[in-house]
Amino acid sequence: MMLPSKSDCISGIKTFYFTFLASLFLHTLASPTLLHYCRHDQMDALLEFKNEFPVNKSNPTPYDVPLSSWNKSSDCCSWEGVMCSVKTGKVISLNLSYVPLRNSLKPNSSLFKLQHLRNLTLKNCSLYGEIPSSLGSLSRLTKLNLLNNNLVGQVPASIGNLAQLRYLDLSQNKLSGNIPISFVNLTNLYLFYIHDNYFESTFPFNMSGFQKLKYFGVGANSFSGVFPTSLLTIPSLIYINLEGNRFTGPIDFRKTSPSSTLKYLNIAYNKFDGPIPDSLSELINLGEIDLSFNRFNGSIPRSLAKLDNLYYLDLSGNKLEGQVPSWLWRLNVVRLSYNSFNSFENNSPEPAAPSETQGIALDLSSNSFQGPFPHEICKITSLYILDLSNNRFSGTIPSCFRNSTGSLMEELLLGNNILTGVHPDVFANATNLKAIDISNNNLEGKLSRSLINCSSLRFLNLQGNGFKDEFPSWLGSLPTLNVLLLRSNHFYGPLTLYHRHNVSIGFQSLRVIDVSLNDLSGALPDSYFSTWREMKKPDAEYDDAYMKDSVIDASVFHSMQIVNKGVDTIFNKIRSDFISIDFSENSFSGSIPESVGLLKGLRLLNMSGNTFTSNVPSSLADLENLEALDLSRNQLSGQIPRELGRLSFLSAINFSHNHLEGPVPRSTQFQSQPCSSFVDNPKLSGLEDICGENRVPITTPQESKELLKAEEKGVNWIAAAIAYGPGFFCGMVIGHIFATHYKYEWFMVKFSRNKPRSVIRSTR
Repeated sequence: MMLPSKSDCISGIKTFYFTFLASLFLHTLASPTLLHYCRHDQMDALLEFKNEFPVNKSNPTPYDVPLSSWNKSSDCCSWEGVMCSVKTGKVISLNLSYVPLRNSLKPNSSLFKLQHLRNLTLKNCSLYGEIPSSLGSLSRLTKLNLLNNNLVGQVPASIGNLAQLRYLDLSQNKLSGNIPISFVNLTNLYLFYIHDNYFESTFPFNMSGFQKLKYFGVGANSFSGVFPTSLLTIPSLIYINLEGNRFTGPIDFRKTSPSSTLKYLNIAYNKFDGPIPDSLSELINLGEIDLSFNRFNGSIPRSLAKLDNLYYLDLSGNKLEGQVPSWLWRLNVVRLSYNSFNSFENNSPEPAAPSETQGIALDLSSNSFQGPFPHEICKITSLYILDLSNNRFSGTIPSCFRNSTGSLMEELLLGNNILTGVHPDVFANATNLKAIDISNNNLEGKLSRSLINCSSLRFLNLQGNGFKDEFPSWLGSLPTLNVLLLRSNHFYGPLTLYHRHNVSIGFQSLRVIDVSLNDLSGALPDSYFSTWREMKKPDAEYDDAYMKDSVIDASVFHSMQIVNKGVDTIFNKIRSDFISIDFSENSFSGSIPESVGLLKGLRLLNMSGNTFTSNVPSSLADLENLEALDLSRNQLSGQIPRELGRLSFLSAINFSHNHLEGPVPRSTQFQSQPCSSFVDNPKLSGLEDICGENRVPITTPQESKELLKAEEKGVNWIAAAIAYGPGFFCGMVIGHIFATHYKYEWFMVKFSRNKPRSVIRSTR
């Protein structure tokens, strides 16, 4: 037999490859399994759906033109948010997150022609109206996400037709009524979130049929009844959030599945009562427990010490009492505020921090502790946050506490106790400390110079003590100090600025300063405010990551109280751009510096109750963001600058008890003020529209004295409660509700740990 020649082999190979490639090409044309194309009926349904959401044609912006990529010039499978099956060309996923649809879903919407949809995600789409029952026709859905739209009404019973659903999120809407009975058909659910709505009624007695459920979040609704213990029989469940409802009664965890994987349990802000059950310790995988703001009583069960995976425990706002057990020191976050704990367990062992990089956050505020500063705290060398405020701790802060204020600590909150002193070197190692609140204690003498080591300090609240010292200008050397509150002490002397190498650097990062009700005196140089860099920014907001967490997310509670015609007008400021100066109730003299006009971001200026002389600075007219101005009870003379009438945000003004003369500026800002804002300025004119034709400003010394006395009893302007920082933590929060809410929110932000977390709307 003859062997094929070399040329015959090459020819055969070429023929084989040509035949193979031709066959492959023809197969590709004939088979849809390797193609990605859009069927015409699917394209038509999508275009009809797009037309159900008309564009704002008056002045459209790119944000007002949703789904602009949806047109016939391209394959619909390539359109924004659309995914098709490569085998059938039918739409299987529609994800239009953050697309501004701004309309309701119609019962006959073309959306329901897409019968092969498995994923329908319309979160943050500005949808409104009711959920149509037609939604139940999409029987192949495995994921339905309608998070964060203004949707109303009840969930249709037809949702029970979605038997393949694994993921259901209807959170942050305005849905109401009952959960439909057909809900029990959704036995394939993996995730069920309906938090932040207005749902009522109770849950089914037996929910054990949801054997695949992992995440169950129904917080911030109005559900009632007892704890749905049947949930605990579901071995796959790892997350339960019932926060902010009306559940009642005691809880028994003895029906827990022996193979339970539950890691997160949040039943805060309900009406559960009785002792914390020992059976809670049977949920051995728990990492986070939040039982706060219920009606639990008694002590903390020792059995909880068996939860080796526990790192977060919040028992705040209950009726718990007794000792704080020592095993808690091994956790990352311990919150026991607003209870009646009065002592620490004796012979506390040396605590071991679970993470040397993160440290421990410990909140024991608003309890019944009394006596000397607890030396048990000194043993915790990895403290991240310590809040002992609103107790009756006494004596001095000991030197041993220096170990706890080391490189990890960021928040130290000791306000509203009866502490009498601070060891001189307590803050020697506190280079990472960002917030200190030792307000409303009995601290006396000179301010500890060890504070100068706190190079990261943002917030310092020492108000309401008995410090007797020269004004601590050396605090101006702290490069990041944003808030300085020294109100109600005995600081004396001139308000000097810190100098470095013979150059005045002032408070370059300061945004809020309150030195009112002290014994400060002397004149302020005309250039006094020229180095206050942060206050010069007209639209300044906190641009630091720490400040964003602490101030913007957790909010700042600013409160100003002004009396107009005997009626208190309250301005609550919850925003991150608030900048204020309060130098009131001291003995400052001379002229108000013209350099105050450089502080373009200033919102509040209070220099009342001093002995300032000369004219009202014309530069005040440059403060375009100014909202409140109080120069009352000084010795100012001359005219009120007419240009102040141009300040469009200025809503509260007080020039009373001075020696001003000439016409009051005619503007809405001035004409809307009460007559009391100008009294005891005999030579002022043009007050007829403000005080009335038959009413003359008070001029006699006796009348002036009586009015002043009445104001000083508490109806005078107060710039108080400038609570910065960790929301409810730092200092001067007026109002228990505000304090509690912001404290909770801040902890949620600070310790979220990237776990599934519902965004709880406060109902308290």
